[in-house]
Amino acid sequence: MADNTTGGAGAGAKRKNRNMGRAEWRSAANQGSRQALDKRKRAEEREAAKRRKIENGEQPVNPIYATEFSKEEIENEERRPKKKVAVMIGYSGTGYYGMQLTEDKPTIEGELFAALVAAGAISKANATDPKKSSFIRCARTDKGVHAAGNVVSLKMIIEDPDIIEKINQHLSPQIRVWGLEQTAKSFSCYQMCDSRVYEYLLPSHCLLPPHPSTYLGRKIVELAEKAGDLDAVKARQEEVADYWEKVDEEYIKPILDSVPEDIRNIVQQSLFSSDANPEDLENEDQSAAEVPDKPAEEPTQPQESGPEQPKEDQPFVMDPRQRLILDTTKAVKAAYIKARRAYRAPASRIARLQESLDRYVGTPNFHNYTIQKTFKDPSAKRHIKSFKVNTTPVVINGTEWLSLKVHGQSFMMHQIRKMVAMASLVVRCGCNPDRIKDSYGPDRIAIPKAPGLGLLLERPIFDSYNAKASSLGRGPVHFERFTKEMDEFKQREIYDRIFREEEQTSAFGNFFNHIDHFQNNFFLYCTSGGIPAAKLVTAPGGKGTSKEEGDKAAKDESAALAEVESSEDEGDLQNGEEEGN
Repeated sequence: MADNTTGGAGAGAKRKNRNMGRAEWRSAANQGSRQALDKRKRAEEREAAKRRKIENGEQPVNPIYATEFSKEEIENEERRPKKKVAVMIGYSGTGYYGMQLTEDKPTIEGELFAALVAAGAISKANATDPKKSSFIRCARTDKGVHAAGNVVSLKMIIEDPDIIEKINQHLSPQIRVWGLEQTAKSFSCYQMCDSRVYEYLLPSHCLLPPHPSTYLGRKIVELAEKAGDLDAVKARQEEVADYWEKVDEEYIKPILDSVPEDIRNIVQQSLFSSDANPEDLENEDQSAAEVPDKPAEEPTQPQESGPEQPKEDQPFVMDPRQRLILDTTKAVKAAYIKARRAYRAPASRIARLQESLDRYVGTPNFHNYTIQKTFKDPSAKRHIKSFKVNTTPVVINGTEWLSLKVHGQSFMMHQIRKMVAMASLVVRCGCNPDRIKDSYGPDRIAIPKAPGLGLLLERPIFDSYNAKASSLGRGPVHFERFTKEMDEFKQREIYDRIFREEEQTSAFGNFFNHIDHFQNNFFLYCTSGGIPAAKLVTAPGGKGTSKEEGDKAAKDESAALAEVESSEDEGDLQNGEEEGN
């Protein structure tokens, strides 16, 4: 995806090119040409595959978003004029596989396209192929990510004054069309977007330090002592210095004191030993049933005579000692969740988060904050206008939440979620916030992406186009006139869903818990050991690094990230489709 620097495609491209050096400009131009060729080649291959199927007598299968009409229905349809429009929409991404169309999975665009056809805004002749209507999205969002405001542009039939209402009648309550604006014929919401504003909702307990008994908690102290940096780390953790000590005394000790010492030792070992895996604790019921330490107890009631029941059909009865271990472990884990949710971040802790977010402002090299980018790739540089945390948290269902808003020209795949994760790790580990600046260098580090649950696109901005729209006899593309409806929708369909899902799944707590227990050095860049402590390898093509070393580093990094991130099927990343957070 090209940087969306201005409203006019020509003016934006000129400004961007002036900011590039000659070698950088050539590299970008060559890369753009390669992407265009690759995209054309893939399209030709898809068409060739379809032709082969037809030649072999196979019936081609239409995508799930396509609406099929008979030849007679298409021929008998009255031809009506189409106008280029910007359609302003909002949606909750829960249950959808992201924004962009996919042939076999439900997506926001897929449902919207089908609704446009059903409402008569797209002709029957174009009902199976969005390209025929010049259907383009402004911003791509990943699976589960929401948008209060997003835009698609297309050629559409708009003569019906009730067209918006009719479209919404064919959409689920999770997707709304706010309105539309007729635009210039050359308008592309993708190319003419100046910038975008995203919001990320983060529970304040994500700023708590790792428990001192976890792998990461131990490494923070160990590496700080080794670097002679322990006093500085303690100063940055001043407001949470005794947090876990108090939690263990108030929440955990009463539970452990209620069981025998041998049980207590086993539970503590299962929670914090070097071999502990947070996912194992979720599946203890199943694992205990599959591999019991002792055979099930014999029933005490006499049984009627008859054929002996096969052993595999007999109900499993857990050994009482195993049951006590399992119940105690679950009780301790639930107590830690309760304690985290009761946490309220003081102003000084929130200020530390803002101090970290400030390091993103400008035009750094974000190659570590996305996928498929190297340090030398000029497109890894992105301009961030601002990144602010609201200093007034809100408490919902007992959990305190922080609102973070980032305004940037354009974003790469996963960039915002990785930025949030990195800033949170810096605060959690008592790290110097300048470590974020270190991450812009050539060395590769594995930055995990924070849960998609908390992210929403607030709105895209078209100031450059709007400035000249009136001279073209067109209205501006913006969301101001829909503020009331959008606020109600955000609260009902987005915010409430985020709060409810976090309460049910503890997605944020589990995410950081995985990182804290991860038995490797990949995430130790947020300790006093710095980036050298994180088993980094210079990006492929860097000085002193072979291609084999770079490829191995990429595989190791992917494995580490896959282990700490929840599995999310986000669809195929199309060439040129970088924006997806």
